[in-house]
Amino acid sequence: MAVVKARQQDIDMLARLLRAEAETEGEMGMLLVGNVGINRIRGNCSDFKNIRTIPQMIEQPHAFEALQHGMYYQSARDRERRLAQRAVNGERNWPGKFSLWYFRPGSFDNPGPCPPTWYNQPFVGRWKKHCFYEPTAEECEGIYNTL
Repeated sequence: MAVVKARQQDIDMLARLLRAEAETEGEMGMLLVGNVGINRIRGNCSDFKNIRTIPQMIEQPHAFEALQHGMYYQSARDRERRLAQRAVNGERNWPGKFSLWYFRPGSFDNPGPCPPTWYNQPFVGRWKKHCFYEPTAEECEGIYNTL
């Protein structure tokens, strides 16, 4: 059962984002991007207040670098649709389980170390080249009560 409302076009949109943001990180990496996106919708806190839909989450200004590149605008594929649906259904995995932010430090070929904080929130873990950051309970208490 879905934890956020999602039409087929929303699933396709999220699938395109997963691929564009993390295809090189494998299926788990793409699913973790989905975790962060769904957390942003459900958390209703920090920079993500009043984000209630997948299109609002994806189209939030400066939220995802992938929207500046052509891969996001390619058609959704079945593999990424399945991953997007799993995220929409509430599947969460560490280190994206409660994370609201992630990024890839360094260059594509030479990832750098993860800083201890990002947007003043603590580092929780790394998946391949991406660093993940959970909000503190003070910043976003609701994220820990959403599922």
